[in-house]
Amino acid sequence: MKLQGKMFLGLAVFLLAVAIVYGLWAKEPAGTTALFLAFGLSVMIGYYLSFTARRADNGAQDRDDADVADDAGELGFFSPHSWQPLLLASGGALAFLGIIFGWWLLYFASPVILVAVFGWVFEYYRGADQRY
Repeated sequence: MKLQGKMFLGLAVFLLAVAIVYGLWAKEPAGTTALFLAFGLSVMIGYYLSFTARRADNGAQDRDDADVADDAGELGFFSPHSWQPLLLASGGALAFLGIIFGWWLLYFASPVILVAVFGWVFEYYRGADQRY
């Protein structure tokens, strides 16, 4: 994770330089704001990866003498399937339609979003896929 953290921090430096040059040259606020926000997001991700790399075991990508086979094996548990993201996307689409057609649609979108988030958070605490 050290390498990924350095990559994102390098991207952040590049985005900061581009944002400053673009802001001074183009004087266009929307693009300048987007570039500064991209800089901020890159800093957050790079800092998180660098901070986590100090506490986690070194992966094979962090060693110069590593082989491809050194990273073989189980990496963790990944959810095989879930219907909750589809429900959450439907609720989000309905909410954005509410912004377009009328705020009253948010009354229908809010319960869908809340049920989807609740279901996604607690999907491994109940049912056939119960893990805890």
